[in-house]
Amino acid sequence: MTLDSVVKGQKLEILNIPDKNIRAQAIRFGICEGAQLICAEKLPAGPVILQNRMQEIAIGRRLAQSIQIKTV
Repeated sequence: MTLDSVVKGQKLEILNIPDKNIRAQAIRFGICEGAQLICAEKLPAGPVILQNRMQEIAIGRRLAQSIQIKTV
């Protein structure tokens, strides 16, 4: 399952971020493989907004299609 198929309010765990550069940038926001997050919002044809504790970050739809997740 990929991040772009998540539903608002769903809890998820990141399984794989394939791009090395994106993985390094995501770690700065506390998003890494094994991290458990909540989908705060999913905009139609737009980004997926993830919540990590009190922080929210928007992930573009194209990037979200490459991030492997599982629901928790």
